[in-house]
Amino acid sequence: MSDTEIFDLSAIYRIALSEIENGDIQKINPEFYIALSQFIGKLKSEEYSGVEAKIKNEIVEKTSTLAQLIMKTRLEKAISGNVQKTGLIDEEKFVIDSNDEMQERNEMILSSTLNGKTKVLESISKNNKIKPVSIRFLKDVEEFVGADSEKYGSFKPEDIATIPNENAQELITKKLAVKIHLEK
Repeated sequence: MSDTEIFDLSAIYRIALSEIENGDIQKINPEFYIALSQFIGKLKSEEYSGVEAKIKNEIVEKTSTLAQLIMKTRLEKAISGNVQKTGLIDEEKFVIDSNDEMQERNEMILSSTLNGKTKVLESISKNNKIKPVSIRFLKDVEEFVGADSEKYGSFKPEDIATIPNENAQELITKKLAVKIHLEK
C-alpha cells in the first residue's frame, strides 16, 4: 500500500464514514496504520512556508482527527461484544488484548475477594508492588531501598533504570522520573 494509493483526506474520510455508518467492523487494509503513519510522517517532515505550511498543517490535523475517529469507532465496536472481532487489524488487536487482560484481572480480584482467597489477593498486591518498571530520571535521585528490599541508585537526569513499580510510581508522582517502554 503506497501513500498515494489510499491517502488523501477524502479517502480517509470515506473509511471513517463507512466505519460509522455500519454496525460491523469494516474490512480495511491490514497495513492501514503503518501506511497512515508513513503518510503523516512524510507530511510533517516536509518544509513549507506561508500558505503552503498552513495547508500542510491543516491536512495533518484533519488526517490525525480522522485516524483517531476510525480507531475509536472500530475499538468501541469490538469492545461492545456485539460484533465479530475478525475485522480488526493487528494494531487494534494489541489494544483489545489489553482490555481483555484488564477484564480477566478484574474477575480474578472479585472472585478472590468473594471466595475468601486472601492469599491470592496478598500475592497479587505484592507482585504489583515489585513488578519491574522502566523509568527515565528527570532529576538527581539518591540511593534508595526498593519495595523488593534491593538498593537502587543513585541516579542523575537522563539515567534509565528498571525498578519496582511501587517506587517508580512514587518517583513519577513527584515528577522525578517518567515511565518509558523499552523495546523487546
